[in-house]
Formats: sequence, structure tokens, C-alpha cells
Amino acid sequence: METPAPVNRKITYRMYPTPRQEALLVEWKGLHQRLYNAGLEERVKAYRLCRVSVSFADQCKSVTEIRAGMPEYAALNAQSLQVTLKRLDLAFAHFFRRVREGAASPGFPRFKSFDRYPGWGYKTYGDGWKLEGQTADAKSGMRHGFLKLSGIGRIKLRGQARTPGQPKTCEILHKQGRWYASVTVACQPHRQRGTQGAAFDWGVETLATLALADGTYDEIPNPRTGKPDADRKAELQKELAAKQRRSRNRQKTRRKLARHCARTAHRRKDFLHQESARLVKRSALLVTEKLTVKNMTAAPAPKPDPDQPGHFLPNGAAAKAGLNREILDTAPATFLNLLARKAEEAAVPYVEVPTRNVKPSQSCSGCGHQRKKPLSERMHHCPHCQLKLSRDRNAARCLLNWVLFGTVYDPHSGLERAEVRSASGDAPVQESPAITHGV
Repeated sequence: METPAPVNRKITYRMYPTPRQEALLVEWKGLHQRLYNAGLEERVKAYRLCRVSVSFADQCKSVTEIRAGMPEYAALNAQSLQVTLKRLDLAFAHFFRRVREGAASPGFPRFKSFDRYPGWGYKTYGDGWKLEGQTADAKSGMRHGFLKLSGIGRIKLRGQARTPGQPKTCEILHKQGRWYASVTVACQPHRQRGTQGAAFDWGVETLATLALADGTYDEIPNPRTGKPDADRKAELQKELAAKQRRSRNRQKTRRKLARHCARTAHRRKDFLHQESARLVKRSALLVTEKLTVKNMTAAPAPKPDPDQPGHFLPNGAAAKAGLNREILDTAPATFLNLLARKAEEAAVPYVEVPTRNVKPSQSCSGCGHQRKKPLSERMHHCPHCQLKLSRDRNAARCLLNWVLFGTVYDPHSGLERAEVRSASGDAPVQESPAITHGV
């Protein structure tokens, strides 16, 4: 059996610097922030005045001159300064990519304030940074220890790796008044896989409704992570708006709000990690529908009022805003990305079914009959084969059948089949080709 190729994973350690070390960290963060802004200003002025594009290589050459002329930058690691300039170069690369794609708001790189600048990074292990005192136990390796930064010293760390590996790069992050070290390691992934095929229909009422190959169903409940904290978040937002700008009280309230939102995000991410890992561990095949979150959360277009020119009819934007909030609270894109990555590590086939072609919510998993159903209709009742079950279970079963048999229904069940037609009833829907995956 071939050894899987190593993959990069991140370990986030909490840093506990001494007061002297924290003062140096704050100073270094300011130096990197000013270097980033100076590099952005150089690029903008060079093109505005001389129509010259300054490249990453050009700016790296000036780092030597900066370190020679400014003693405060001489204390910083030269490669860490190059990483800061590389971030700026990537920001411009993404901006030009979005321009080529025709984005309405391509997002030109902006100057960073000290509070909004995240930190800096190191690109080679042993050059300016090193992990020390890492202990390993029976559960996990690379546990706690110290981070040695050149010019600052040994900083106490707390945290551990799920999969230990060889350290590659490091990022020093400052969030909500706390310091973190995000270490990238190259490791060998190892995940267990199950023995049964499963398809799931994502939703808001339940996060995922599973249809298993043995004919049974299961559900992953929606934790609604953001709902319990919504009232407290609104209170902090009102308190922040009432504070005087640039005051210390405003800064303290802003940190409270940031930590509150971070705790909510951490609980959501932890839940999605655990559920995606459980789902991969029990499955030999994973099937889901292809979701476009941007289209799902788009506001409805206003419709002109035929009786009053220049006026528009109510488009239900307020109600849609509530639904959008519930959709984004479940983080569907994050959940599917985590699931795809974990499935790849466990060698579990992961299939995203083209929803527009298959129409699992409008099709019957018993006979294939299609009938357009509004979103408010939560039960599926087929008038042709009299199949009755929940809308989400029916959609999940359609997805699994499409991957296993090439149709939204099981052709071997012996039930009477309907002629599958489009939602308009004008023409038969062309069956999608079967996808063959071992289960």
C-alpha cells in the first residue's frame, strides 16, 4: 500500500509572553504594519506618477537598504520582512484576478491600521524561530512547550497537535488582545473510514439529513450557535456605539465584542469539525448536493409596482434577511470544505451532485416523479407512488440513488415508475449518467 503524500496542517498555540516580551511583540507588530503600508504606498505612487509597476522582487531588494538605514528594522528577521511584502504582493494578485473575472467590487488593497493588522510570519523553520520543549503523550504529540523567537527569547506555549509533523512555517497573530503562534507542519494524515454509503441533504431545520445505503435515515441537529449569543452581541454593539470615539472605554468595549464573536465562531467551528469527522468515520461513500451559498443568501430583486410607476412592491427582504442569518449561522461552505478534506484523507469518495440537473427536492425517491414544491412544504407526498416521508429525507435518498444507480430512484425496488418530466411538464428530463463508486 502506498504511503500517502504529506499534507500541511496548522497548529495554533496560545502564547504567554512576559511583560517585556509583550512590549517587544507590540513594537514588532507596528514595524511590520508600517512596512506593509509603506510598500502599498510605494506601489500606488509609482504607478500613479510614472506608470511603473513595482514587483515583489523589487521591494525585497529594498529590505537590505531599510535594515541598514533603520536600526529598529535591523533587529527583525529579514525573511519575516519578506513575508510581509509577500502578503502585499498576494493582495495585489487577488485584486487583479477579481478584475479579470469582472467582479463588481474587486477590492483594491487597503492601508492597515495597527488594530486591523494581524501579525507577521516566518517562512523557514530555524530561521528566526524554533519550537522547544515539546512533549508527547499517548494521545497527541507536539504538546505545549516554548517558542523561541530571535531577539525576544523563549515564550511559553499552550496547545497540541492532532497529527504531529515537521514544522515548516510560523505566523505570530494578535487577536482580541491575545497572542497566538500558528505553526504549519507537514504530516502524514490518518483517518478511519466506515463501510456504508451515505448521502445527506443540508438544511436549516436540521444541519444534515442522512440517507444510508441500508435504507435507514439519520440526522445531525442544527446547534444554532449564534442564536443564544445574539442578545448579548446586540447589547455590546449598542454599548460600543454609545462610547466616544478614540476613548479607552470604546477600545475596551470593542475588545469585549470581538472576544464574544470569537467565542461563538470557535464553538461553531468546533462543532463542524467534530460532526464532519464522525461522518467520515462511519462512511465509505459521501454524497451531497452542490451548494452556492452566495446565490442562496442573495436578496430578492425588487419588482416594479404596475399601478404606481416608480414604486416597487414589497419583496420580502426582511423575512429573507432572517433566513439568510440562519443559513450563514450553519456555515454550509465551511462544513462542506471540512468534509471534503477529511474524506480525502480517509480515501472516502466524496461526490457533489449538480442540483440544478438532478432536482432532488422536486423529485420522488420512490418513482422519480417530479413536482415543484415550495420551501414551506416540509413533507413529500408523491401522488403517483403514494410515497410519504419528510422532504429532507426524500432529497437525501434521491442524491444517494443518483450516485448509485444513475437515477433519483432505485430501479431494483420493483415499484411502479412514473415518466420523469421537467417542472414545466414539457419534456422528459434526461437521466444523468451513473457514477460508479465502490461502497
